[in-house]
Amino acid sequence: MHSPQTQSQPSLLSARQVQTMLGVDRSTVYRMAEDGRLPAVKVGRQWRFPADRIEAVLRVDAAPRPASGREPAAAASVTVPAPSTEVAASVAQIAADLLGVMMVVTDMDGRPITEVSNPCPWFVERSDDPDLLDACVAEWQQLADDTDFEPRFTAGVLGFECARAFVRSGTSLVAMVLVGGVAPAGSTTTGLYRLDDEGRRRVLAALPKVAATLSRIGPRTPDARTSGRRTTDPRTA
Repeated sequence: MHSPQTQSQPSLLSARQVQTMLGVDRSTVYRMAEDGRLPAVKVGRQWRFPADRIEAVLRVDAAPRPASGREPAAAASVTVPAPSTEVAASVAQIAADLLGVMMVVTDMDGRPITEVSNPCPWFVERSDDPDLLDACVAEWQQLADDTDFEPRFTAGVLGFECARAFVRSGTSLVAMVLVGGVAPAGSTTTGLYRLDDEGRRRVLAALPKVAATLSRIGPRTPDARTSGRRTTDPRTA
C-alpha cells in the first residue's frame, strides 16, 4: 500500500532518460527544455522532466492518424485564441528583417493571422496569383500536422524551404510561426533568399524564441480570424 505522501510525489525523469525515450540527442533535450517545448523544471542545476507529461508526448506520437494526415474534428474540444494580430505582425516583421527570411504567423489550420513579412522577390512577383495562397495554406497545414517539435527546413511544392515553430497558450497549441522563401541547396531559382549554413542555424535557433515571445502575449482581438482545430499541446497535456 502506498502512503498518501508517496502517491502525491511527481515522478521526474533525467535528461538522459528523456533522450532515450524521445530518440533525440541530449543537447536537443536541453534546448527544448530551455525554450519551453518540453515541460521541465530546474532541480539545482539539473533539468528534470515530469514523467506523466513526457509519456503524453509518446502517446500522441504513437496514436493512429487518419489516412489524410489531418486530425479528426473531435480532437478539438474548444476554440483557443491565437496571439493578437497586430502584435504578432510586428514581432514577425522585426524577426523576418533581422533573419533575412519571409515570416508569417498562422493558426493551427494553416490560415494566416498576419501578412507575410519581408516577402522574397519570387513571392512578390506572384502575390496576385489567387492560387498562391491556397498552395501556401495547404503546405502550412502539413507543417501543423507534423508532430516533430524540432524546427527544421523542409522543401515544399513551391520550390523553396520552410520551417516552423509552435505558439502556445497555456497547454494548447494555438498558432505557428513560419519562415520561408529560402532557396534549397543547389537551387537555381531566382528571387529566393539564400542562406549559408550559419544563417540557417541562426534562423532555426531564433524560431522557438519568436514563438515563445508570441506565447507570452495575450490572445488576439475578437474580430480577428478564428483558430480552433488543435487545442492541446501533447507535450504538456
